[in-house]
Amino acid sequence: MTLVIKGGRVIDRDGERVVDVVIDNGVIAEVGTNLSGDRMLDAIGCIVSPGFVDLHTHLREPGREEAETVETGSRAAALGGYTAVVAMPNTEPTQDSIAVVNLVRSLGERAGLVEVMPAGAITIERAGKQLAPFAELASAGVTLFTDDGNGVQDPLLMRRAMEYSLGLGITLAQHCEVSRLTDGAVMNEGSCCSHLGLPGWPSIAEELMVFRDIELARLTGAGIHLLHLSTSRSVELVRAAKAEGLTVTAEATPHHFTLTDETLRSFDSVFKVNPPLRTMADIEAIKVGLRDGTIDAIATDHAPHPQESKEQPLDQAPPGMLGLETALSLALGELDLDLLQTIALLSWKPAAIARLGARHGGPIAVGRPANVTVFDPDLSWTVKPSLLASKSRNTPYAGRTMRGKVRHTIFNGDAVVVDGTAQR
Repeated sequence: MTLVIKGGRVIDRDGERVVDVVIDNGVIAEVGTNLSGDRMLDAIGCIVSPGFVDLHTHLREPGREEAETVETGSRAAALGGYTAVVAMPNTEPTQDSIAVVNLVRSLGERAGLVEVMPAGAITIERAGKQLAPFAELASAGVTLFTDDGNGVQDPLLMRRAMEYSLGLGITLAQHCEVSRLTDGAVMNEGSCCSHLGLPGWPSIAEELMVFRDIELARLTGAGIHLLHLSTSRSVELVRAAKAEGLTVTAEATPHHFTLTDETLRSFDSVFKVNPPLRTMADIEAIKVGLRDGTIDAIATDHAPHPQESKEQPLDQAPPGMLGLETALSLALGELDLDLLQTIALLSWKPAAIARLGARHGGPIAVGRPANVTVFDPDLSWTVKPSLLASKSRNTPYAGRTMRGKVRHTIFNGDAVVVDGTAQR
């Protein structure tokens, strides 16, 4: 059965045009005007773009299914316009073996809502002591490796990881945190932290590792992707590295360009994240970095936690917040970017970093895999936690009215979201 996306404004790397898109047997079969098919999806007044790719999603399964499962996280992703997500390896057991990687991948295939690409851990059990079997995992299709949640503290081990990565066709992604500087920290170190009497998390804990890994990239000739940048100095370091031609990429989360550490004055742990929310000056630097290309991608760091965990005292509650269903709206509403720039940050740029460009983020063109997002950039909606697809409810945007909403998501040629409703 052929599917036609009718009357939308297509925006991709090739530019903009108002056309119909016909999908048949999982691929784009025709692009033009006055086209017909067996089933029509109305896209009048909407943007039709390559599907979004999230570089940084915590699906929790296996091991923490009370917070999220691959199925529920995939549904949230599809509703957010994503056709692929990189599943972080801090599962129980860790994604440091083919058995666990294949389990997560198979759970994603069973859900059938988005492509779930399991990330491999850089070190065994993310413990920072022994490198994971990169070559073995790469041969099983793993393209991105990270110990996310932990930074690789040992510089010699990280150097070896970079050297080992050369020639394997993989991306190393670093959680930038010098842990000795954040021991016991609850929130950003600054005036708000001092006023509240809470242990502070200094910016330099991130910046030292950003600097170290940039220098290791220079030394080894390997690339490095820097996760969830949160400080102005980190942005400056990446900008300088790129100006030198080093192979360094970076991402930023919506919460790090929309929320400041002042939100913690409420002592509400929904605002506790890792790295912590920073200052307005840091937010402005992140926005500039996204605008000028220093930061390559918007990544959600979708981190679900059950309500009882987040209701603990602030110093005991786990860090993290939901992000998949609100990322597009926050990007549209908070960043001074045109639609082409915004879609690039959500789609083909992260797809390239995750090495998924053959299947995701490509132009809306005949013969391409039909992974497509259709969204209304002007639709107003209010975030209601109970209506989100995640098993958890820890969104910091509850009650907030946003602009822009996904209308349809097409994954592998199937309409998995139609008129804002998941079909599975």
